[in-house]
Amino acid sequence: MKGFTLIETLVAITILTLSVAGPLYTANRAIVAAETSRDQLVASYLAQEGVEYVRRVRDDTYLAAYSAGGPNVSDIAWQDFLAASPAAVCRSPQVCTLDPVESDGPPLSACPGNVCTAPLYLLANALYSQQQNLPDSQETPFVRSIEIRDVPGTDDEKEVVSSVMWSFHGSAYSVVIVDNLTPWQ
Repeated sequence: MKGFTLIETLVAITILTLSVAGPLYTANRAIVAAETSRDQLVASYLAQEGVEYVRRVRDDTYLAAYSAGGPNVSDIAWQDFLAASPAAVCRSPQVCTLDPVESDGPPLSACPGNVCTAPLYLLANALYSQQQNLPDSQETPFVRSIEIRDVPGTDDEKEVVSSVMWSFHGSAYSVVIVDNLTPWQ
């Protein structure tokens, strides 16, 4: 008997297709998992940056009060931090966003309707910003929000909640970092 029959050919093609499709599917899933992991890592850094910025504002407020001198420096600085510092715009129920490269105004700004929807842009110098009109800025899927909440049962402790949300392949993801701040003692 010479050559292959039609059925033998179809079986051979099916086996070949399955042997190629399996590894391709596995490679595709590995690439998606790697991209999701990359985004989660970036989002956790962006969320941590939000917490660290609020902490820095608290520390700067204390240093300003300490430089001015007087009694109860820690209490005065804490009240200034809560009421008059740039972070005061993030006091619950208000939610704000952070743009660390903002040059025209405060880095923390209130989100309209307490919902942050403005995406972050990756700049040429590898910084993330809300400013889309800077040279070589690329829109990212990340949206950051920061909120300073009261901690129930305490008068001198606040909870800083920094969230970064994004969407990838139709699925919503988020990273939330929570830290508690107290006045300097």
